[in-house]
Amino acid sequence: MTGANDVADWWRTRIIDMEPGRIHLRGHPVQDLIGNTGFARMIWLMVVGEDISGPRADLFEAALVSAVDHGPQAPSIAAARMASTCGIGLQSAMATGLNMLGDVHGGAGEQAVTLYRQIEQAGPDGLVPCLDAWREKHGRFVPGFGHRFHKPVDPRAPRLLGLVDEAAKTGAVSGAYATIGRTIEARLAEERGKPVPMNIDGATAVIFAELGCPPPLARGFFGLSRSVGILAHAWEQTEQGGRNKGPTPPSYRWTYEGN
Repeated sequence: MTGANDVADWWRTRIIDMEPGRIHLRGHPVQDLIGNTGFARMIWLMVVGEDISGPRADLFEAALVSAVDHGPQAPSIAAARMASTCGIGLQSAMATGLNMLGDVHGGAGEQAVTLYRQIEQAGPDGLVPCLDAWREKHGRFVPGFGHRFHKPVDPRAPRLLGLVDEAAKTGAVSGAYATIGRTIEARLAEERGKPVPMNIDGATAVIFAELGCPPPLARGFFGLSRSVGILAHAWEQTEQGGRNKGPTPPSYRWTYEGN
C-alpha cells in the first residue's frame, strides 16, 4: 500500500466497482441486474460472489422466507417493538432488534451447521460420539433441535426438508445434511422418549450446509431473514403508537430480592 494507491488500497473489494455513470456489482452492470435478478439471488451474489439459480436458488429463498418472524415474544422482535415506543426512528428500532441476535437467540443455525459438518466428517458411526462430545463441551442443548412452543413438530422444518429432498433428486444438492438432521432428530427422540423436533434453526442450517455456506454465514443469513420480521413489527408498533412500553403491562411488577 504505497505510492498513488495508498488511499485507494485502504479498502479493497471485489463487490463493487463504480465511477460516474457506471455501477458494477460483482462484475455485473447494475442496470442488467435490476428487473432481472430476484432479491434472494441478489443477496447470494453480493455475499457469496457467484450466481445461484434453479433448485439451489429456490432452497435459499425458502430458507430466508421461513425464518422471518416468530412473534412479539421473540427477544429480537420484542426489543424492536419496545424501542419503537421510545422516540427513536425505525432504523434504530431495527438495529435494537438485530443486536439481540446472539449465540442463544439467532446463533443456533451457525452452531448446527458446524455440528452437521462434524458428523459428516466422522462418518456413519460418528453421530453419537459427535453428539456426546458437543454436549460435553457446550451443554445439554443440541443446536437446531427442540422448541419451547412448537411441539411435537415445528411446521417449518418438514416443509424445508421436503424441498431439500426434491432438490437432491435433481442433483442440485447432495441431501446428506437432510439425512444427518433427521438422524439427529430420531436419536434425540430415542434418548428422551418423546419427540424433540428439528426447529427453524436446524432446518435452515440443513439448507445452508447443503448450499456450502460457512457456518458464520448461516447466522448472517438468519439475521437477514429475521430483519424482515423486525421491520414489520417495528413499523406495526410505530403505527399503533404507545410510549415507553416495557416487556410487561405496568400493573405487573418485578420480584425484589434485596433486604
